Amino acid sequence: MKSHFQFSNQQRNGIFLLLLIIVALQCIYAFVDFSKDETPVNTDELNAFRNELDSLRLVEIENSKPKIYPFNPNYISDYKGYSLGMTNEEIDRLHKFRKANQWVNSAKQFQEVTKVSDSLLVKISPYFKFPDWVINPKPKSKTYSNSYSNNNTSKSFEQKIDLNTASAVQLQKVYGVGEKLSERIIKYRNKYKGGFVSDIELSEVYGLMPEVIERIKNDFTVKTPRVIKTYNLNTATRDELVTVKYIDYEVANNIIEERTLREGFNSLEELTKVEDFPIKKIGIIKLYLRL
Repeated sequence: MKSHFQFSNQQRNGIFLLLLIIVALQCIYAFVDFSKDETPVNTDELNAFRNELDSLRLVEIENSKPKIYPFNPNYISDYKGYSLGMTNEEIDRLHKFRKANQWVNSAKQFQEVTKVSDSLLVKISPYFKFPDWVINPKPKSKTYSNSYSNNNTSKSFEQKIDLNTASAVQLQKVYGVGEKLSERIIKYRNKYKGGFVSDIELSEVYGLMPEVIERIKNDFTVKTPRVIKTYNLNTATRDELVTVKYIDYEVANNIIEERTLREGFNSLEELTKVEDFPIKKIGIIKLYLRL
């Protein structure tokens, strides 16, 4: 062991020099900063990039919000009312009002009926879309007679104008019928060769309120109905029944089952007892059936 620790003067100097170098390197490593200079950043460009990101984020948030399209507040369903922010009580008040066959014709009246808050009314009222005859009511004219001047005097069948030949100008003389509604009436009439079958088909024209239909019927009626094929309700097959408007295969099967149980129908009104039967459309359906 002793031989390993015996060094010559030259070796001792070498060891001392090595230790000196090691200590010097440690000092340099500890006290000298070897990090590179930071890359200069353009603050204006960075802020502009951040602002652009914020704008894109806001646009995405806005696009993700549910869209509200113009609608008639008289036909707000439970789901529609909930999505608009209405409470169940407010929706129920509107439905109760409508069941009484009354109509909301302004944002103010909507609030009076539903009792919605001012803030909610301000939010949703810009999307209210009322019928044309409410927004642009036709002034009463003294130059016309009977329903043309909103008079309820009834006319005889001969005095009335044929609904299948009436022009848009003639229809517009009825209080509550504007250009759009008269166009819709004629467009519906022209869908079928021969026009209307019955006055009840006016209920199929979108936007025609019941009271407006009554005014039209006071001056117009179907005098030349188009020819349609009718079926005997007590003998019609399922395939024949499904050709009738508003009757699908399920309703046709239910009609046949009910007919079998009753051993035949005694009146067309008994159709209302059929399961899933579209009761609101029975007037149209009866045009195509007979006993």
